[in-house]
This record gives sequence, structure tokens and C-alpha cells, in this order.
Amino acid sequence: MPENASRRENPHAFETRAIHAGQDPEPATGAVSVPIYQTSTYAQEDVGRHKGHEYARTSNPTRSALEACLAALDGGEFGLAFSSGCAATSTVMNCLEAGDHVVSSDDVYGGTFRLFDKVYARFGIEYTFVDASRVEAISEAMRPNTKILWLETPTNPLLKLTDIEAAARLAHERGVKVVVDNTFASPYFQSPLALGADAVHYSTTKYLGGHSDVVGGAVVTSDRALHDRMKFCQNAVGAVPGPLDCFLVLRGLKTLAIRMREHEKNALAIARHLEKHRRVRRVVYPGLESHPQHALAKRQMRGFGGMISFEIDGDAAGARRFLSATRLFFLAESLGGVESLIELPAAMTHSSLPPEVRQKSGISDTFIRISVGIESADDLIADLERAFEAV
Repeated sequence: MPENASRRENPHAFETRAIHAGQDPEPATGAVSVPIYQTSTYAQEDVGRHKGHEYARTSNPTRSALEACLAALDGGEFGLAFSSGCAATSTVMNCLEAGDHVVSSDDVYGGTFRLFDKVYARFGIEYTFVDASRVEAISEAMRPNTKILWLETPTNPLLKLTDIEAAARLAHERGVKVVVDNTFASPYFQSPLALGADAVHYSTTKYLGGHSDVVGGAVVTSDRALHDRMKFCQNAVGAVPGPLDCFLVLRGLKTLAIRMREHEKNALAIARHLEKHRRVRRVVYPGLESHPQHALAKRQMRGFGGMISFEIDGDAAGARRFLSATRLFFLAESLGGVESLIELPAAMTHSSLPPEVRQKSGISDTFIRISVGIESADDLIADLERAFEAV
């Protein structure tokens, strides 16, 4: 297929696109799964005359299939795949120049904050972190040199939401590009491009891969100029995924819809259970009516996802005992796999945030994040009860 072919108008439902977009049977053999093209280079018919691929850092047929499928799922024209979510973030930042300014959600993945604050700030890119659940805070942070508005919605780990449509309208009035990290929602539950975003970012390690066996990232856009710049940086910097990684993410996409439905069903049952628990101070889940932005979640999302955060009574030592007592919830970083995971953001995924920043945002030492898998909800609830007993 042509390198990163543009999406054709596709009338098919999400589930059908996930299985077929960019994935026609392989012409030489009829293989219904996209082959793993494990090659570093390609023979040319003549100098400068080839069959669509020259060198594997620049393009690979397995990667091209993944990029086409990712674009189709988000309703975008172009997809770009990377070796990690951080590599995808870096590529967006590589489009900037010294002196440019970025407005970012304050509650972002710890690795994103580290990348912005400890790496790109050293090269003269300026960052302002705001509570992006308040559109007026975004407006107040804008400067004449602002080039990108970086949003996570829902955020990690506080599950705050940004009104994407309102934020995009505000940013575009100032000529600012909007990039939405859609990792928590996935394209099945949220379509940022349709709400006005210029690009969508993913860690494909999470729900898109879905089986905790691959690390990857992606960006999808319909902005040709932005795509061309990111494509140049993708090739120039070289943080690209290998063909096996692309194959694994493609395999994951095929079942994304049915997995996301199960993640959400289990998460809602667990969130409701925790909300009534005497040992729980608060539960944060967009699907609960108690979530301060529940109405917005219902308006701009098609589902509420599989991530829950909650705070338990006690101290840090008790929280650590709680995490160590679960058996079905594996104590591990990451999220979005078929198995359930549990972690303590203050000591794990968000330890790179300064303590005062964590405390101000509400990430206490007893604030726990769970990625709800697709096991039996009853078994998962029983596992959490076992942990409460240990504390």
C-alpha cells in the first residue's frame, strides 16, 4: 500500500474499521494478517525507483498499515507511529523552535511533565501548566508566542476533563494548534479531531495495544502542514517502532471496541462499590454523577473508560500495604491492558512531579490509581476487599 495512505471516506462502523482499515489481504500470498516486514532496507529497481519504501526508518509496510488504521479510527487523514508515547510527544515538540511557548494541562502524565520541564525547557521552549478544566485558565495563560495547547482529557491521574470544543475555539482564535492526549479515552470513546483538535496523541502501549506486551506511540491529524513537519521529524530523529511492535498494536486494535466496553462496564461497577465504601475518602471516575464534570463527560465522550482513582483512609504505609495485598490487581505502572493494574502515583508514575505540585493538585500519599481490566467485576471487587482487610 502507498506510504501512510490518506484515509478514504469510510462509511463503516468503528469495529469494522479497526479490523479492515489499512489491512487488505497481502497480495503475494493472500495472508489476512498484515505480515511483519522484518527488513532494514528495500531493493530498488533502478536508482531512485522503488516500490514505495527505501529504508525502514523512513517507512515500513507493517508500520504503514498501522498508521492508516490509526488515522481511520480517529477520523483523520494521516497517522504517524512511534517507538513510545514519549517519542510521539517529543516529535510534536520537535516541530517548535526556541522561544516558542506551550500551554499544557497541569495534571499530565509524569513522563510528559518530565519531558517538557527537564528536556525541552533546556532548549528554550517555554511551558505554562494550567488547570485546563477551566477554559478561562487556558485563556489567561496564552501569550503572543504560544504555539501549542497540549491537553490530556481525562487527565492522569486526577481524571479531570477539558471541554475540547471550547478550548479549541479559544486556541484557534489565537492561531494556536491544539494537541489532545487521548490515551485514557481511546478513539472508541472520544474523537478530539471532531471536536476541533488539530492532532491526537496516544501511548499505543495502553488501550490500543491492550495486552501489556508492546511499547509504542502515535499521532493522528488531518492538518497536512503539521503532518509533513512531524513526518520530517519522525524520519530525521528516528524514534520509530519496529515492525513486530506495529504488528502487535494492529492486533490489539482489532478487539479495541469490545475491550473498551468491558473495561467501562467493570470500572463503573467498581467505582460505584468504592463510592459507598467506609474506608474510601473519595472516588474519581467520570462515569459517576459525583464527578464534577460528569455532564461534560456525557457530552463529549461516548463512554467513561477503565481508569479509576480513589483515596483511602490512613497514611502512606497503609496505602503501600493495600497495594501489596491485591492478587488480581498487579502492582505495576502502565494501564490499558486486559489485566487489572494498581499503583500509587505519588511514588510511581508521578514521582517526577515535585512534592508540592503533587500535594497542591490532590495527589496525596494515599491516592491510588487503578486500571480496570476485563476480568470478572465480582472477582476484582473481592480482591480490593481483601486489600482493605490487610490495611
